Amino acid sequence: MKKILVLNCGSSSIKYALYDMTDQSVITSGGIEKIGLPDSFITVKLNGEKHKMSRPVKEHTEGVQWIFEVLTQGEFAVLKSLDELDAVGHRMVHGGEKFNKSVLLTPEVMEAFAACNDLAPLHNPANIKGVNAVTALLPKIPQVGVFDTAFHQTMPDYAYMYALPYELYAKYGVRRYGFHGTSHRYVSQRVCEFLGVKPEGKKIITCHIGNGASIAAVKDGKCVDTSMGLTPLEGLIMGTRSGDIDAGAVTFLMDKLNLDTKGISNLLNKQSGLLGVSEGSSDFRDILAGIANGNDKARLAKEMYCYRIKKYIGEYAAAMGGVDIILFTGGAGENQYEVREGATKGLEFMGIKLDDAKNKACRAKEAILSADDSKVIICCIPTDEELMIALDTLELTK
Repeated sequence: MKKILVLNCGSSSIKYALYDMTDQSVITSGGIEKIGLPDSFITVKLNGEKHKMSRPVKEHTEGVQWIFEVLTQGEFAVLKSLDELDAVGHRMVHGGEKFNKSVLLTPEVMEAFAACNDLAPLHNPANIKGVNAVTALLPKIPQVGVFDTAFHQTMPDYAYMYALPYELYAKYGVRRYGFHGTSHRYVSQRVCEFLGVKPEGKKIITCHIGNGASIAAVKDGKCVDTSMGLTPLEGLIMGTRSGDIDAGAVTFLMDKLNLDTKGISNLLNKQSGLLGVSEGSSDFRDILAGIANGNDKARLAKEMYCYRIKKYIGEYAAAMGGVDIILFTGGAGENQYEVREGATKGLEFMGIKLDDAKNKACRAKEAILSADDSKVIICCIPTDEELMIALDTLELTK
């Protein structure tokens, strides 16, 4: 029995899932939050129930140690010892141009990954801490890195380049990389399995709509374009991110508000999006509640949010010369029928026609949502990035 632990280390959190790869089932999962703060805690999911425990966790090595303790000791233990673990798979955020697929983590790979820190200063160092923590506690266990950016490395140069002086790309790697790649890869493969078709010859638009949101154009199983750029800020309107914005507006605001680079980054990444427009919440459920209560800013936020998704669907259909399948995934994409409705309404001229009853009945399950006479199939496909990481880890450690 192959047991694989998947870790997703953020700047102040560690999510984990333990898989039994004989049947791809999750044995247990959970996560630590507020690392570095006195009120840090771990949530453990086991047998359909959630349990919460608190204790201070100063840094990531302590966090990984606590996860190992929970897995092997006490009332939530599922392993007799850590020797039962066969491998650890890590979500790695920014692999730059160096990584176009998942890899076994060696000292040389970690050095190359660390060289990408400038591109993701919040995420990559946290990913490295997670790998180092496992190495310190289990020095001989094989570890695999699965990169958020890897799936998008098949984009052609004319799609990923910015129209800046070429020297800036050559010197600093300034180009579009895209994110959520593990999710886009999983759902674009899974939708073909679900529909009983082959990826070859299919033009698929994958809409990962959550607090962070991105869209990818997938042709013949390969990504040819995606909405996020050098950073996750580009593209769709998100929970707290502005998405596409005129760079001139950025410098204008820096002057008017006397903001430095950190200040403008904070404004665009943490104070904008649904939160900024609605002046209330970054959660789409709260936006809908606000609309029900007659809040006009909430209405505006929803309409802007859905309009941007719709524009990208049209853009990517044009880029691929058509579209066969549109799928929705991510928190809002899987659960909010209003998002799917708003993003596809008015696209009937392209053969995109949603079935209202099917759409309203679907929450977080695999389903066809298009009308019977729709030329384009519209689906909901719940994402499973952790399973994708586990599968890659299994493949690379056989």
